[in-house]
Amino acid sequence: MYSMHPVGRSGPRLAVRELAHEDVDAVLAIYGSPEATEHLSFEPRSREEVTQMVARSIASARATPRIEYALAVIERDTNELIGFGRLAADPHQQRAATTGFALRPDAWGVGYGVDMVRLLLSVGFDDLGLHRIWGARSPLNDASAKTMAAVGMIEEGVIREHVLKAGRWRDSVVHAILDREWQSTTPV
Repeated sequence: MYSMHPVGRSGPRLAVRELAHEDVDAVLAIYGSPEATEHLSFEPRSREEVTQMVARSIASARATPRIEYALAVIERDTNELIGFGRLAADPHQQRAATTGFALRPDAWGVGYGVDMVRLLLSVGFDDLGLHRIWGARSPLNDASAKTMAAVGMIEEGVIREHVLKAGRWRDSVVHAILDREWQSTTPV
């Protein structure tokens, strides 16, 4: 993946930027929340775990080559961190990345998920020149399914017993989008 630092991209309501150490509490409001992590691949995280994750993300942003983009999602009107988005190079595919995203629960239901994923896809395709971006969701996460469909990601299939969470195996549903599909859904 092409290395770019710092990342900064804006839409009408949201922007993405690099994470900073002072973002720990805002990220904890997402990754420490049982509601926000219900359909994610991990249990709610502690403040210490989030602090370590933010520190790793900041360090990986300066790596060469850069293989991970862990980004803060900011509400432009308030300048508040309300989400977390990630693109990570897929070592099994050329010019491909996986994506993951989460919003603070009080920011749900107003279309921010679609805005956030569009910004992440724009970074991946428009800035990094990727060919394919894919993500996996819990089969029960209808909001994520709707979000990925709304941005043009195609449901490709199921990875059986993909995630071990709370002592139980869970399937994942894969959605993906190709660069030409992104170009056809993006206004010129």
